[in-house]
Amino acid sequence: MTRPGFVTTLEKSSPPMMFNAGDGFHYEKLPEGTRVIYPPGPVEPLADPKVAIERALLEPMGMEPLHELLHPGMKLTIVFDDVSCPLPPMKPPDNRQLVIEKVLEKAYAKGVDDIHLIAALGLHRRMTEKELRWALGKDIMSSFYPDRLYNYDAEDEEGNTVIGHTERGEEVRISRRAAESDLVVYVNINLVAMNGGHKSVHTGISPYSSIRHHHNAETLRNTRSLMDPPNSAMHGSINRMGEILDNAVKVFHIETTLNNAAFPSMFDFMAKPEHEWNAITKANFLANHKATQFMPRKAARKVFQSIVAPHRMTSVQAGATEPVHAETLEHIYRQQLVRVEGQADVLLLGVPYVGPYNVNSIMNPILVHNYVLGYLFNLYKGRPLVREGGVIIATHPVPNEWDDAYHPSYKPYFDEVIAETTDPHEGERRFQDKYALDPWYRTLYRSSHAYHGFHPFTTWQWGAHALDHLGGVVFVGGDPHTTSRMGYKRADTVAEALQVAEPIVGASPSITYMHIPPLFMVEVS
Repeated sequence: MTRPGFVTTLEKSSPPMMFNAGDGFHYEKLPEGTRVIYPPGPVEPLADPKVAIERALLEPMGMEPLHELLHPGMKLTIVFDDVSCPLPPMKPPDNRQLVIEKVLEKAYAKGVDDIHLIAALGLHRRMTEKELRWALGKDIMSSFYPDRLYNYDAEDEEGNTVIGHTERGEEVRISRRAAESDLVVYVNINLVAMNGGHKSVHTGISPYSSIRHHHNAETLRNTRSLMDPPNSAMHGSINRMGEILDNAVKVFHIETTLNNAAFPSMFDFMAKPEHEWNAITKANFLANHKATQFMPRKAARKVFQSIVAPHRMTSVQAGATEPVHAETLEHIYRQQLVRVEGQADVLLLGVPYVGPYNVNSIMNPILVHNYVLGYLFNLYKGRPLVREGGVIIATHPVPNEWDDAYHPSYKPYFDEVIAETTDPHEGERRFQDKYALDPWYRTLYRSSHAYHGFHPFTTWQWGAHALDHLGGVVFVGGDPHTTSRMGYKRADTVAEALQVAEPIVGASPSITYMHIPPLFMVEVS
């Protein structure tokens, strides 16, 4: 039986709370009366994922069975989610491998031989050969890589084509190979409620000229919340594009979900309530806490990035975009949703070491902003966990460190754009096209493993709603230079951070600690 998420109130005798703090940990006793919200335990996985995949392909939602859509001489394109999920990477076989192997089996049985596989990067960095092999397995790699298995290229003018425009003038442009295929099969891992559905295609195999319509400051400012698609302006734009696409291209979606078994036993203290820690759990925490305190940050980062998650598949559904995604969201909410009463004056958050944009890399200051004000703030349905005008206190060192290979435009963005303005709208208006259209950044995106020059703009814009909503943000352990440039405060402890927040929320604020990881979301009554 899966343990449901639960809420507890700390007493004087309650143990200190563990916070993730990037490539390390923070451990501190919180004030009496602090509300702590714990995620549900892992839901039961599918007994036999291969059988479940077969059933989904034979009994799809709103479309014919997959085998009836396949025939000799057709052009089949299989598109799959990139390295940004799952987090941490899952122990093989990955969901994408299991699903694609079954799709290929059916295609071969029908005599289909014009098959391409495309990693849906959008404006993310290209996946390495090692990362592709991890996600898809050696058999798929040996059969298709590199000629018929490759990374999407948003900067290939000839490789992308316009499908049409929405009634609001939003350009719908996607991969030419996909647009000209008889069938596109999109294979995803839905880690959070924001992803999947029409968003898969319209961020995964679409270029800047299309993505800019829904990844911009005004749209993201009016998104309430990213994890609640009916209240998301971003999803509204993407869904309008989806209507145009569905009239021009046949897309067969296969969506999967995972349970939140995110950590092997050595690191399971990150997912266990402190009052459930036994002697072994405590020893593991203390060993990791002490080691990461004293080892160089680069070494600590390697330790964390070596973690492989024992995630297991909890659902698979296939067919037409909208009914498939509606079912996927039900499975996401079953694993992640916790219902709570009332908003808080102060929201405490521990910031994990890995997010979707720093896999095998550094979480630079802009990505820390993105994680806290974009992802973690938005983990709600209905209304935020922190009240309007409230304060977020997050534990992260916000180091002044950058990865020039994966994120070449990020340090210049920090030094030029953020030095001038932290307003997402002004930054977009004054600087965005300069970075997005820069020939060198475009070359690095295409030829190495660099995020697109536009990418730091969208990761900053991700926090547009939170910037409007909040009265302040304080980083415990934050670097003075990076936090102040981004417009935030810093403190050495949570207790000190609460003093920093006092002019905004008063001397006796209501405090809630959202105990992450693993990821979960709340519905606030």
